[in-house]
Amino acid sequence: MKFKCNQQELNRALNTVSRAVSNRTTIPVLKGIHIAAKDDKLVLTSSNLDMSIRRDIDAVVDEPGEAVVIAKLFSEIVRKLPAETIFIEEEETDILSISTSSSSFQVLTLPAEEFPETGKVDEQDKEIMMNKGILGNMIRRTAFAASIEEAKGVLTGILTEMTEEDITMVALDGFRLARTREIMKNEEERKFIISAKIMNEVARIISEDDQEEDMRMFIGEKRAVIRTGRTEIFMRVMEGDFIDYRRIIPQDSETKVVVSRELFTAGIERASLLAKEGKNNLVKITVSDDMMVITSRSEEGNVREELPIDKEGKNIEIGFNSKYVMDVVKEIEDETLTLYMKSSVTPCVVRSPEGDHYEYLILPVRIPSM
Repeated sequence: MKFKCNQQELNRALNTVSRAVSNRTTIPVLKGIHIAAKDDKLVLTSSNLDMSIRRDIDAVVDEPGEAVVIAKLFSEIVRKLPAETIFIEEEETDILSISTSSSSFQVLTLPAEEFPETGKVDEQDKEIMMNKGILGNMIRRTAFAASIEEAKGVLTGILTEMTEEDITMVALDGFRLARTREIMKNEEERKFIISAKIMNEVARIISEDDQEEDMRMFIGEKRAVIRTGRTEIFMRVMEGDFIDYRRIIPQDSETKVVVSRELFTAGIERASLLAKEGKNNLVKITVSDDMMVITSRSEEGNVREELPIDKEGKNIEIGFNSKYVMDVVKEIEDETLTLYMKSSVTPCVVRSPEGDHYEYLILPVRIPSM
């Protein structure tokens, strides 16, 4: 194998594919990046078995070939080289030479034949065209609510539901639920679950790719593939049935509150300074007439915040984990928040003021004497 390529293009490609490199694996080859040079193109591939990323860049290939290099070392070398042409050559078995006009490295390689196959897009997989910005925003609005406990299975993932009229994404972990919806025409209904960790990486990758606004997505029974620019992302579809989230979300309420998002966010942030020193990050919200009072107390002190509101229905006193509240409000861009509550022991629902754009559910915490 012998080729040359641009340092900046190679560095950008390595930054992308490195997102699927597994550093904690017991399989050495998965700590590497597969390099294949052929037809004046360099193809870089990484995989952690759940996700694989493949990206190609232009190169001048004198001798085709393939090798696997340790991702961390190779990426650091390329990043620190000057912004000029890089010459890479496999001088002998298991040795790769990397050089520029002023620098030269030799690194060991791993057996290319041991690297897992990423495969190709199946012709039977359904193709979907989707705006990258919309997908990235939907992931951002839901991924935080997925469970981080592997034992919870599919709850570590994001459920995606596609109908002929729209696309909905849902994540939940038992303490909060996040649902977002966008209008999008689809040829047929689809439903699949992909790990929230993988979806977060997808959001980062597509946000960094500025070549096109739209991307192509292929959905199969066991995997999904995203193509954006010169990058392909292969993702394992999780097995199992997602919870029937519609049955969890309360459809009625005793109290409706409309409050400034900016004022509410600032009040919760200040109250959480004391909540972090107490138990369960607890903040208490008291709704009475045209006022919301946010309080928190710990051994180090106490805090009280008063906010003007528009209220319909009964007065209510309810407690929350301040972190769960902040996770929700920081993802909302509307000027106001609309909260629906029934009692101090039933979930609070935050809904979009107009339409069905988003819906969040936050489980309350029992309030001790504060």
